[in-house]
Amino acid sequence: MSTHAPVRTADFAALAERSLPAPVWDFLAGGSGEELTLAANRAALDRVTLVPRVLTGSAGRTTGADLLGTAAALPLAVAPMAYQRLLHPDGEAATARAAKAAGVPFVLSTLSSVPVEEITALGADTWFQLYCLRDRAATTELVRRAERAGCSALMVTVDVPVMGRRLRDLRHGFALPPEVAPAHLDPAATGLTHDKRAGSSAVAEHTAEAFASDLDWDDLARLRADTRLPLIVKGVLDPRDAARAAALGADAVVVSNHGGRQLDGAAAGIDLLPAVRDAVPDGCRVLLDSGIRSGTDVLKALALGADGVLLGRPVLWGLAVDGEQGVREVLRLVESELRSALTLSGCAGPADARRLGVRGVAR
Repeated sequence: MSTHAPVRTADFAALAERSLPAPVWDFLAGGSGEELTLAANRAALDRVTLVPRVLTGSAGRTTGADLLGTAAALPLAVAPMAYQRLLHPDGEAATARAAKAAGVPFVLSTLSSVPVEEITALGADTWFQLYCLRDRAATTELVRRAERAGCSALMVTVDVPVMGRRLRDLRHGFALPPEVAPAHLDPAATGLTHDKRAGSSAVAEHTAEAFASDLDWDDLARLRADTRLPLIVKGVLDPRDAARAAALGADAVVVSNHGGRQLDGAAAGIDLLPAVRDAVPDGCRVLLDSGIRSGTDVLKALALGADGVLLGRPVLWGLAVDGEQGVREVLRLVESELRSALTLSGCAGPADARRLGVRGVAR
């Protein structure tokens, strides 16, 4: 192992890959199909360039931002990601503690390996990510459970009618080890997650059984009427869908292709971000997911109209390498990169980013 301290999030990726069993690394790192969209997310972000301003007098003064009423230290939340105890024994609890220390919201997955009550007890600003289940009563109970636990927002994921074909998982016959399970689902119905079979993904088989594959706009309307929490709709790429979600009362939409893990060949989120921003009213927040790796990526998203981003895989790289401390260090690196990018672009803070010139994406 290198004796050099990581100086970018990709350094944690290299360390995580070396430390994890190959099936777990591929579950974390892989995309669907030929991984075209996974690659496109990175290529599209790299294609975006910024036109900095000079002589602004107060550049880099703050990295703080308002995220759905939360005064966050950074314009980002930790993305919802499943089964984090695969990577470290403390799992989601370690990540939530690190998010709290960094002053950013933590989004807890329905497929968390640690229950929501344990996470909110840690004091993190917790948003609950909801997968709608075939059992509608169980879905309603998940919403109530999140409310009772003290979650401050509900994020419903709408781009997983079925799980995408993740070839790396199929090749490994990927299954969860006995000590890792979805903490929010009925234990009697989660045995499939541990059923290792050649050429099959036990996680995909389980979600095919558990998740509702027939969601429609009426379901979203019912969900909006059924909760007092701010409602975030995650998994939107088409501006028409974003506009309809906002019209039904969504407080925010997340422009996302699920990190390249659903439809292979779907557009990169950053390419659709400006059109989605234009399609929703000012009161509807817009977040970007899929491919964010650095503070400069965050600035690019802000310049193109995002109110903030979700940070995904880099957080898990840090978790795999050094638990809570690894996640803290990843978030510290992103904060440092963002502050530098704001300073060098002439922005006093995230709110100034929209006045920057941007090249590489149609606006």
